[in-house]
Amino acid sequence: MAKLRLALAFTLTLSLLAPLCARAQQAQAPAAQPQRDERLWKKALELHRKAVVVDGHNDITEIMVDTGYDLGTPSVGKYHTDLQRLIQGGVTGQFFSVYVDRKYATQKHAAEEYLTRGGSARRALDLIDVIYRAAEKYPDRLMMAYSSADILRAKRQKKVGALLGIEGGHAIENSLSVLRDFYRLGVRYMTLTHNNTNEWADACCDDARHNGLSDFGREVVREMNRLGMLVDVSHVSDKTMSDVLEVTKAPVIASHSSARRFSDHKRNIPDELLRRIGQNGGVVMINFYPAFLDEKVRQAGLERDARLKPERDRINQQFKDDKERREAELKRLNDANPLPNTTLSVLVDHIEHVAKVAGVDHVGLGSDFDGVPFLPEGVRDVADLPNITYELLRRGHSERDVLKILGGNLVRAFAEAERVARSQSRTVSGEGSTLKYEPAAKK
Repeated sequence: MAKLRLALAFTLTLSLLAPLCARAQQAQAPAAQPQRDERLWKKALELHRKAVVVDGHNDITEIMVDTGYDLGTPSVGKYHTDLQRLIQGGVTGQFFSVYVDRKYATQKHAAEEYLTRGGSARRALDLIDVIYRAAEKYPDRLMMAYSSADILRAKRQKKVGALLGIEGGHAIENSLSVLRDFYRLGVRYMTLTHNNTNEWADACCDDARHNGLSDFGREVVREMNRLGMLVDVSHVSDKTMSDVLEVTKAPVIASHSSARRFSDHKRNIPDELLRRIGQNGGVVMINFYPAFLDEKVRQAGLERDARLKPERDRINQQFKDDKERREAELKRLNDANPLPNTTLSVLVDHIEHVAKVAGVDHVGLGSDFDGVPFLPEGVRDVADLPNITYELLRRGHSERDVLKILGGNLVRAFAEAERVARSQSRTVSGEGSTLKYEPAAKK
């Protein structure tokens, strides 16, 4: 996928999609959207400009590291994100994903390759550094943000607040000390797993080994609470999510997950857990990927996976030593076999469903820009976020509730997590847990 993720949670084979530089062509046109009411559109733009808009997940970070892409360079038609469009989209706080592919968690590759590319923690550091570089290069438009107060400060200064969220708990390399060091570097959430089960937490799309969280995984959650780092339950198994909700003393987030009610994907959250996240005070930030939004798109993807598997296997084998050619060939194959799309209207259906089940105080936006192969009609890129504001107003939602959905809910949950941390500890390391991870066989 666009962030070169090997485990995009569609199926394992969809993870071999080429970099998401361009949107896929759609096999069938989605239903036409209602004609825009210009008076309401003007009202939506005014409200959007007033709002604190927070997006929970953007994968442009990986592209920046792997290709040298400069966030200040316009990239319309190539990527979903650039600095100019972040501003056009009214983004106040952008969580940039520190996505660590599962390949960095294995030591099976040759020693020389390991010395070149490093392990999970080193990959995370590279991704963190590239956002600091961007903030230092464009201080008039981009600032690092470490707190709920910083998000509000970014709004006052008319800048984009850059926040950091680790995607994949294996990035801490089973060390609470490393977790604390990431906090020092500005990481303010961690997705406990990606699609792969790690040594202490089961993932949505992998074999379960711990029946949810292990004892060490529970300690990770407690330490994140103590630090004020948001616990992110996107990508985890239902049982892991349930365990987190039992352990945590602070609100959790799902930084980029949708409702299973509309797409029966393991990456999505069932109603029972939506209710519990609402009771916890957390926020479910809706993922924009059509396969997570629309069951028809998901089913079409599964059918395509099965049909194209022999050809994909051939390409992967033929070009196993030529990553650029392999990804180009996979992209060509996918473009020749496009999936149907869905619409922004379906995305808003997810927002409304979470608001109904968990409560309107517990839903937000988690786009997954530049981490998915295509987006719904009506949301081409980050500049199109005002279209969501318009659709919410068109459906009769109050301005107060729209402001919550766009970012107010996340700021509230973040502030509460900070309050919980202040009540528990005054130091980062001195009062931190000294529990060491030990493989099960050694216990």
